[in-house]
Amino acid sequence: MFDRQITPGLLEDLASFPAVALLGPRQAGKTTVALQIAARSDSLYLDLESPQDLAKLTSPELYLADRTDRLVVLDEVHRVPGLFPVLRGLIDQARREGRRNGLYLLLGSASLELLHQAGESLAGRVAYRELPPLGVMELPPDDQGHLWLRGGFPESYLARSDAVSLRWRQDFIRTYAERDIPLFGGRIGSEALRRLWGMLAHQQGGLVNASVLARSLMLDTRTVNRYLDLLVEMFLVRRLNPWHANLGKRLTKSPKLYVRDSGLLHALLGLTDEESLWSHPAVGASWEGFAVENLINAAGPNVSAHFYRTVGGAEVDLLLAFPGDELWAIEIKRSLAPKVERGFHAACDDLQPRRKLVVYAGKEPFPLSADIQAMPLSAVCRELAARARGG
Repeated sequence: MFDRQITPGLLEDLASFPAVALLGPRQAGKTTVALQIAARSDSLYLDLESPQDLAKLTSPELYLADRTDRLVVLDEVHRVPGLFPVLRGLIDQARREGRRNGLYLLLGSASLELLHQAGESLAGRVAYRELPPLGVMELPPDDQGHLWLRGGFPESYLARSDAVSLRWRQDFIRTYAERDIPLFGGRIGSEALRRLWGMLAHQQGGLVNASVLARSLMLDTRTVNRYLDLLVEMFLVRRLNPWHANLGKRLTKSPKLYVRDSGLLHALLGLTDEESLWSHPAVGASWEGFAVENLINAAGPNVSAHFYRTVGGAEVDLLLAFPGDELWAIEIKRSLAPKVERGFHAACDDLQPRRKLVVYAGKEPFPLSADIQAMPLSAVCRELAARARGG
């Protein structure tokens, strides 16, 4: 059992909103977190992938109307799209009776579908939280390398061997490509989707051009863009957009794409163990993606994440924009003796960030210059998380 960082914020949302939507990929631990929260009080859990539980909602108004006195957890709620208008009526009725908060915890693994359905019916009544796979702050510091190799899905991370972990991730990828993504995307070729996913892995952290991918896959650009959108909306790929500001510079306009979980990335690349990872050309890109994902998750939803790159060579791997126009410029290095390149200095001259950080693979922070600090990934994540909590 893991102490998930999301739990305090989730409890706070349930104390403030009638409904909370907990989003994230399958097998990230949403159900476990929800059941832990549900165990704190009288509650009801319904798995809408279970025919038995689904049958209870044949007449949802009748079934749920008598259960507004306790927390109802609805797992895979996007599978019953007609449920959201019913929830709106039940929430409004409960409000009139003085029960305003903590009525429903909605779990879903596809943000686009669930947000669209909930946004139409539950506007002003629902808060949203995302549960990613396990991160560096949720595990012992010495396990960071293990986490990087296997990724943060609990079943993969806890597997009894690297081989078993890899098999789990390969099955996960196959299930998503053949069943889950087509469920939301309609007529999608699983083989083409699987090949696209693999191409993104080989271009981890690169500027991806959909038309180039389309030619390689012998598909039209529109189809490839739809596939990319689905991978993003199902929390499998992160689209990191470039920072745009009126700086008088010619800026890169294409986004970067990262396979979000490092373990899935390694499975797509066919990397079986730590030795194969360290010898692979993508090891630097893998570490960058691992760091980017952990940093963004630690910063929280109120911080927007970008990268910065100009035609002239100025570049920042990760630019975090806080409320109030405060910027943190973060360079990511796998080396134990990181060096700051000219492009980072040039970017900082353009952007004037409040913090200039180099995240590296070591364990101790140290200054690289008067205003640039080298810090371990876990230390920067802790600082970001404390700031997100208001600490």
